[in-house]
Amino acid sequence: SLTWGFIFTHILSCLQVLCFGFPLSIFFIVINEFCERFSYYGMKAVLTLYFTRFLHWEDNFATAIYHTFVALCYLTPILGAIIADSWLGKFKTILYLSIVYAIGQTVLSVGSINDLTDHNQDGSPDAIAVNVALSMVGLILIAFGTGGIKPCVSAFGGDQFEDDQEKQRSTFFSLFYLSINAGSLLSTLITPTIRGKVTFSQGCFSQKQGNSM
Repeated sequence: SLTWGFIFTHILSCLQVLCFGFPLSIFFIVINEFCERFSYYGMKAVLTLYFTRFLHWEDNFATAIYHTFVALCYLTPILGAIIADSWLGKFKTILYLSIVYAIGQTVLSVGSINDLTDHNQDGSPDAIAVNVALSMVGLILIAFGTGGIKPCVSAFGGDQFEDDQEKQRSTFFSLFYLSINAGSLLSTLITPTIRGKVTFSQGCFSQKQGNSM
């Protein structure tokens, strides 16, 4: 066990050298934050179209649900901070709520599948209530996931540094917020472009819907 411990420590030391003196975990934190922001803003960029073109909601109702979802995403950080400080700690809060977030995205994606209830294959769901229910559950889970980890990730990243690594810590926060803005910007540009160019024969945006949009 001593040999394996020595090897493991040596590997970590080598990796830290390759990471320009930064803790290895920092790169996972930055990449995870980029992917989370890309996923969130990409989904949000086409969410109102999903409400109006697939769920056939009125514009005013779709707008109200959209803003309710966004508001919930900015209220749940309070809950995430309470959970992290009083119960699970930052790492477990990020881990568990990231899983909740991923489940929410999956449920929302399943809810957007035409074939889920389109038994006569006419391109429209036969039981739209099922799609609505799955979509709402997915959005609630996403709101709790993305909001819950928001107060924890940057603080958890700062905790990875030693007291004498002030320069690296400062650089990390610059990279961290760069990854947030890069993920937000790229997803806001790329996702609508993909939606506009890719036409699905069935699914969230059917061929008829894709052409009309």
